[in-house]
Formats: sequence, C-alpha cells, structure tokens
Amino acid sequence: MEVQFAVSKISKWASRESGDTLEMIERPHGGLSMVLVDGQTSGRSAKAISNVVARKAIQLLAEGVRDGAAARAAHDYLYTFRGGKVSATLNILSVDTRTRTIVIGRNNEAPVLVHTAADGFYLLDSESKAVGVHRHTKPVIAEIPIEVGTIVVAYTDGLRHAGSLSGKGRSYDPYAALQEMVGDGIRDAHAICDRLLAEAMAMDDGRPRDDISVIAIAVQDSRDGDDVRRQSGRLTLQ
Repeated sequence: MEVQFAVSKISKWASRESGDTLEMIERPHGGLSMVLVDGQTSGRSAKAISNVVARKAIQLLAEGVRDGAAARAAHDYLYTFRGGKVSATLNILSVDTRTRTIVIGRNNEAPVLVHTAADGFYLLDSESKAVGVHRHTKPVIAEIPIEVGTIVVAYTDGLRHAGSLSGKGRSYDPYAALQEMVGDGIRDAHAICDRLLAEAMAMDDGRPRDDISVIAIAVQDSRDGDDVRRQSGRLTLQ
C-alpha cells in the first residue's frame, strides 16, 4: 500500500505573494503532517498572518503534540498576537502510520472532500470557524482508516469561489469535479490537484481572483513498488 500526497497552488492574479502558506513535517511517531493556512485578505499582509499560524502548528506537531491541540494553540497564538482582529483558515492533514489513519483537522468553512472504497464520496462539512477571532474556537477533527482507494482533498476558498466574480454566474464545484475524475479512473494525488487547479483557473479565465491551494492524499495499491520514500516538487519563479 502506498500513500501519495500532492499540493498545487497559485497566487491571486497580479499578486506577487500568496496569502496561503503550506508547511509539511514528519511526525515524530511516524507519518507526516501537512498544514495549510489561508490568511485574511491577500498579498503580503495575508502571508504574514498565514506564516504565523502555520509555523506555530508545525512547531507543535514536530514536538509530538496532537493535531487538535496544535490547531487550538495556533488559534490562541494568532488571537493573542493580533488581538482577535484578523482571521485565517487552517487545515491539518496528517498521515499517522502508528494509528494507520488519516487525521483531518478543519478550521475552515470549506469542506474536505473524501472518497473511500467502503463509503464512496462524502463531505466533511460540519460547521467550522476560522482561527484568530472567536476566543474559544476549536478544530473539527475526523479520522479515516488508511485503506486502498481512499482519497482526501482539502483546499482554500479560492478554489470553490473560482468563477463567482468572473461573470459566469456560477462557482466551481470541486466535489462534482472529484467525482468525475474518479469516475474516469483518475486517482493519482498529483493529477487530482493539478486538474482541480486547472479547472478553477479556467473558471477565472486564467486570472485567479484569489489565492488557490489544493492538497490531495490518495492511497494506492503498491504491489509493484518498493520501500523507498519519495518527495518531489516544482517551484515556478516569475
């Protein structure tokens, strides 16, 4: 069995700096965690906010703090640091090899998309508040067994709002797009991220109205694979 993970992200059109921050770290007891934060507004000010939240969460995860506690601490830090006047959405996706589960933490109105072999497609969409503003904000935590066929997708709101400001009269639907992809046999994490991002950008006529970031985790059968752990990336400079 092989767990794939991938990220695709792009900045708001004509903005030099993305307000979204992604950090990744190996968990001290096995596995890895990905932290995705979308700071309030966009550009440099949003980046400063998202950096603060992401780094605090990553620091605690690296020390073995559980995902929910790390999210609460990141909220408390931003709330204190900025006096409850700025917000950020926070998603923590962890592949925990000790419990053999994918742990999903949400402080984000945007749902997380899930597909499993047993239950098919569904949304993790219970009420969830961004960090930084309301004093007693808590994350919504879910755990899914690591099993072949499982796909988990999280994203910032630039993805689901794509098209809403471009005069097309409708917003992009990532959930329907994922269903179509899986129906077409597309289950690779990189392919899922790239296609979701490309379709969202097309809705915005190639000029994203907001920062867009997408994370995908996909569990595949790896009977022909090996035991080597691999990670790759690509950064485009303008």
